[in-house]
Amino acid sequence: MTDEETAVETGTVKNTADSQTSEIVNPQVAAGTQDGDSAARGDSAAHVMLPPADAADSEADTNMGTEAGSNENANTDADTDTEADANMDSDTNTESAAIRSPRRRAVVSFVRRSSHLDGRLARAWEQCAPQYLLHLPNGGRDLGVDPAYRFTRAEVLRLWGSDRPLVVEIGTGQGENVIAAAQREPNRNFLALEVYDPGVAHTLLRAGKEGLFNLRVAQVNAPELLAVCEEGLLDEVWTFFPDPWPKMKHHKRRIVQPALAANVHRALKAGGVWRIATDIDDYALHVHEVMDGAPGFENVGSIEVSLPTQHVGKGDADRAAEFPHAMFRESERFAGRVLTNFEKKGLDAGRTIHDFTYRAV
Repeated sequence: MTDEETAVETGTVKNTADSQTSEIVNPQVAAGTQDGDSAARGDSAAHVMLPPADAADSEADTNMGTEAGSNENANTDADTDTEADANMDSDTNTESAAIRSPRRRAVVSFVRRSSHLDGRLARAWEQCAPQYLLHLPNGGRDLGVDPAYRFTRAEVLRLWGSDRPLVVEIGTGQGENVIAAAQREPNRNFLALEVYDPGVAHTLLRAGKEGLFNLRVAQVNAPELLAVCEEGLLDEVWTFFPDPWPKMKHHKRRIVQPALAANVHRALKAGGVWRIATDIDDYALHVHEVMDGAPGFENVGSIEVSLPTQHVGKGDADRAAEFPHAMFRESERFAGRVLTNFEKKGLDAGRTIHDFTYRAV
């Protein structure tokens, strides 16, 4: 057996579609041997032996994952727009989390595409998924979460092996931020939510290389999971660079919506925060429209930003300068957010990075 074929002895995942619980069986976690600083990083036996990334692999993988809504994922070509329109009423979606009925036909913030994983990512999935990837009851729907399931403190304790404060990242992309945070903050638990296979695979690969024990990954439609969270369960929620959905008719597919805001508020502890970032001015206006008046949230930003007060569609961004502008309150850049290649591209293109911090009150 070669090094590339060596898999970590991490236990097994057990789950059935009819069950209302999800389980990861990990000898060290289940035994409760990992807590505090030691929980974030196992001993040498817990590390996944993954093949090193050569330069070609690294370059090829750069564009395979997804940020929560990077413009690389924006559905800007004609074929994808057509696909998005055709799937507006798909049974597999439920962006409307606050309605508390994932079986209802609603609008989702993503279009599921077939994805091919190269050999390295496929091996990472096979080797790391048993330890890190949660299989939540889905009610028989791809990427769904059974509305009868409850994501509770007891579930966190069982799945992570500890009840440390939990941070959820919606749209984890290639995992840069959540992996760095899990390494940096061993006294917190982290849950990465991502729908696209390459993004999930990258996150699994990075988690396995670092031997993290305070991180789990779920490939689900995020609003559905937030809809079944226990009240006050979450310490923070992160949504960095969500898909901007630039066409006016697709603005309703943007992930930040009143329905999701209501469920995020319910899931956050008192004083918990929802951190959002975007490099699209029109999306920044959208966030302000949804969140500045959202019940139970306080905008704790400390800087003033000028934005147009009217929306633009795909290809009309230049018109925004002609519209009336107003001042809005936003936050300084979140120090805990990794500067990813995507964010660098936005800065290089001259786009403004908008950070938001909304505290549950």
